[in-house]
Amino acid sequence: MDINQLNEHFGLPGVLAFQATASGLIRADVTTPHATATVYLQGAHVAAWQPAEHKPVIFTSRKTELKPGKAIRGGVPIAFPWFANRHDGKTGPSHGFARIQDWTLAFAALAGEDLHLTFTLGPNELSRSLGFDQFRLAYQLTIGRTLTMQLTVANDGGAPLVFEEALHTYYAVTDIHEIAISGLDGVSYLDKVDNFNKKLQHGDITVTGPTDRVYLDTTATCVLKDHAGKRHISVAKTGSTTTVVWNPWEEGAAKLADMDPTEWHEFVAIETVNAATDAITLAPGATHTMQARVTVETVGI
Repeated sequence: MDINQLNEHFGLPGVLAFQATASGLIRADVTTPHATATVYLQGAHVAAWQPAEHKPVIFTSRKTELKPGKAIRGGVPIAFPWFANRHDGKTGPSHGFARIQDWTLAFAALAGEDLHLTFTLGPNELSRSLGFDQFRLAYQLTIGRTLTMQLTVANDGGAPLVFEEALHTYYAVTDIHEIAISGLDGVSYLDKVDNFNKKLQHGDITVTGPTDRVYLDTTATCVLKDHAGKRHISVAKTGSTTTVVWNPWEEGAAKLADMDPTEWHEFVAIETVNAATDAITLAPGATHTMQARVTVETVGI
């Protein structure tokens, strides 16, 4: 659908409106009684969410290129059907193809004080060229005082579908030096900045340098304590047994063309994932659903 069709079929006066960027990307601008948000149809990509009376919760780089086929830096990229780099020896875009494809908006409705959106993605020319032609994705967003993101994968083929997935969420913080993340004490993780050595988490996570940790076999809720921002951001999940915590730090950010070199201290990624030894094997005809529910509360005032 073009902009006019989207606004005609799904637009809700004062709540949901669609517009295009100069480069042609289509975005949905959301205003509910208790939050604002921005969602791009490319990647079904949540680029902003800000509950009323709070600062923005989702971080998107000021330098990201909003261009068709170009991954958006920040927000909530959807990784599918692999996380990071492909593992089977074949080539493909980092984090898979879902985040650089246009999704179809299938449903939009205001229920109570929350806006419900459903996006779908099926096989296309790019996915088929990468060997994926028997899948369907549905992504349901509930936007309001809380943000719920739910990704369902269906296997339409006659053989098992093996995949990884992630809601690669960038959370805005006041200062990366003054945060802590609770919920993963005692969980084993692969340290990607230390040759994938397996380690054990002790206490809260603090970020003091380049950080890229894959926490395995965990369904725990994480709480991001933004001390300088006087708030806690809670990330509760279901259908996910991997959690990734990432920040590139100064040296890593300097290598990212789509991130301002000063932005690394403004976010931390807490990712809802199924990857590595927690990859999903989905039987023919079966579905799998992964969900993250984000809430924010003010503390220490």
